Amino acid sequence: MGRPFGIPIYVSPTWFIVAAFITYSFQSVVAYRLPDLSIPLTYVVAFVFAVLLYVSVLLHELAHCVVARMYGLPVRRITLYLLGGVSEIEREPETPGREFMVAFAGPLLSLGLAAIGFAASYVIDPGTIAGVLVFQLWLANLMVGIFNLLPGLPLDGGRMLRAGVWKITRKPLSGTVAAAWAGRVLAVALVVLPVGLTLVAGQEPGMMLIWSLLLAAFIWFGATQSLRGARVRARIPEVNARALARRAIAVTGDVPLAEALRRAAEAQAGAMVVVDHEGRPTGIVNEVAVESTPESRRPWVTAGSLARSLEPSLVLAADLEGEPLIDAMREAPAGEYLLVERGGEIFGVLATSDVNRVFSGV
Repeated sequence: MGRPFGIPIYVSPTWFIVAAFITYSFQSVVAYRLPDLSIPLTYVVAFVFAVLLYVSVLLHELAHCVVARMYGLPVRRITLYLLGGVSEIEREPETPGREFMVAFAGPLLSLGLAAIGFAASYVIDPGTIAGVLVFQLWLANLMVGIFNLLPGLPLDGGRMLRAGVWKITRKPLSGTVAAAWAGRVLAVALVVLPVGLTLVAGQEPGMMLIWSLLLAAFIWFGATQSLRGARVRARIPEVNARALARRAIAVTGDVPLAEALRRAAEAQAGAMVVVDHEGRPTGIVNEVAVESTPESRRPWVTAGSLARSLEPSLVLAADLEGEPLIDAMREAPAGEYLLVERGGEIFGVLATSDVNRVFSGV
């Protein structure tokens, strides 16, 4: 939909569902506040409110992204969808202070919009279309700002709580675990409280309970994903190219696969690198392709025909580890990478499947 500050903005098709719901729900408010309007026009005003509300959500997300980019964090995009918006910031902030500021920027902007709207509502006639829209928008932004400050992941308040625990314990994982469990408690409360209030009041559960269930599900699954992501990030320091490397043998591309496998078994190697007749590496034999080749065909298939050409991005330094290694693999997704020493000598082959096993705990 556009690229403010160079950040791509996308709108999910689910937005039209919530826009229709808001339009339908808000129409009765418009009709009550502006009785002189025709029925079709009240729906138009209600739809304008739905659009302006999501413009406010977009500004909320942009605040996160602008602050993130100030700290050098890459932002992939912003997506508006059914339950609001999401900013795809590709890296975590490096310090708890930066984490706090990135998280706080969104609610701060929403509360700022609420304050501006509140002040404007005193100078705009409440009996006009503009007056009705301004009143509802400042109230909605106030609710968005306060709701996002609730202390539980994946809400902004949860990220602020994570930053606080991280600062105290000096362990980002501890902060994530605390904020994620706070998010789960919050999700349960969002269901229990409305149900309890309706039972005490002797009323039947209405639309408020449906929204509570949706929000509770969003928070619960978001908190669970945060826990899983934290456990994955905790294993990143264990990723070491040298430690995970497979011993490799060099074969020319015209060597039959069966012969190449025999040489690899004899040398107790777990990978094969295709080299030219001058010994320069030109490709890596793909493990999946080898496994899918029937044994009866292996004497007639050459190792070179099952190799992926060795592009520069598939050649990694053997001393890479942790986040830099993961970033290098993310930039050029592949099944295998050639590891070389600083002088260019072949050290071995790094298989993506071996790296994945580190994260899966297998």
